[in-house]
Amino acid sequence: MSVGASNPEYVNARVRSRRASLFADEDYRKLIRMGPSEIARFMEETEYEREINALGTRFSGVDLIEYALNQNLAKHFDDLLEWSDGRLYDLISRYLRKFDVWNLKTIIRGIYTDTDSEEIETDLIRAGELDDRTLDRLLEVDTIEDAIEILSGTLFYEPLSGAYAEFEETDTLVALENALDREFYEHLLEDVGQSPGQLQPQTLPQEGPMGRYVEFLQAEIDFRNARNALRLARSGSDLDPAAYYIDGGVLFDESDLNRLVADYDELVDHIAENKRYGDRLTGALDRLRDADSLIQFEHALDAALLEYADTLSSIYPVSISAVLSYILAKEREVENIRAIARGREVGLTESEIEEELVIL
Repeated sequence: MSVGASNPEYVNARVRSRRASLFADEDYRKLIRMGPSEIARFMEETEYEREINALGTRFSGVDLIEYALNQNLAKHFDDLLEWSDGRLYDLISRYLRKFDVWNLKTIIRGIYTDTDSEEIETDLIRAGELDDRTLDRLLEVDTIEDAIEILSGTLFYEPLSGAYAEFEETDTLVALENALDREFYEHLLEDVGQSPGQLQPQTLPQEGPMGRYVEFLQAEIDFRNARNALRLARSGSDLDPAAYYIDGGVLFDESDLNRLVADYDELVDHIAENKRYGDRLTGALDRLRDADSLIQFEHALDAALLEYADTLSSIYPVSISAVLSYILAKEREVENIRAIARGREVGLTESEIEEELVIL
């Protein structure tokens, strides 16, 4: 763990500057009308200039955009760590393990679908704690079992090993992916001195930046549970939603998920009736009610979490809440640009591409 005092005032001043340079919704609507080459030229006139110019001699089209986005994202989050000291550094570095989870899910899915390793690498975001050597070794293996063995000694080895038998039995990746999510959130909660079962609203600190940080983690867990429940319900599989429940939130328990997955309207009502979310997410809840497909529901959840993080950061602007809000906003920018570039490449219409975006 890092020693020394935290420096949230300095880090948040830098974050506010970076936040101001993010793409606005009107920028996405401009990009929707462009082809991949035009998108790359547009990006060259923005803060992606360095990555576009550095990679432009090796890649073109969507590949150039993908690599530029991922390198830029990793650079920005490396900067966060470089700026941060003490406890703030620890909290940010542990939260950025989410990109280890992203990369491991990407690699496992690629192995499962027999995707070429170069195509898998395009989607990797090297902003977590797993080093380049480990990620490169993972790209070389042909089986999920071999990939798990490479992770021996990391915090992800035991949960993946434990979930592997269920993967073999069901031939679905849900167990492996959920094991990664659970491990990520359990470690984050332990970092703030809480076990998942302790995180109940009445035991949370009501004020202060750490209370808001825990509240943010709870919201992520709650919305992850809602997403998992709807995915399982829409898949028509016989998998038990409660088996994929992530402990630590305040919105659901295991029995709630079993009850709510069969009724979309009741699920949204359940979110709205929770005082914490219902009081702060009126606009986002309207979008949830209007969603008529799984992808729209997931995007509405993403927008709700962004809105919630912004609310928390406004309550305590000099805290990690503002940093987490920026991380989500930067992720949203990268995912939106990627979705536009891929949509244009495969010939989706402008309206079809817009449905793929998270726009507030």
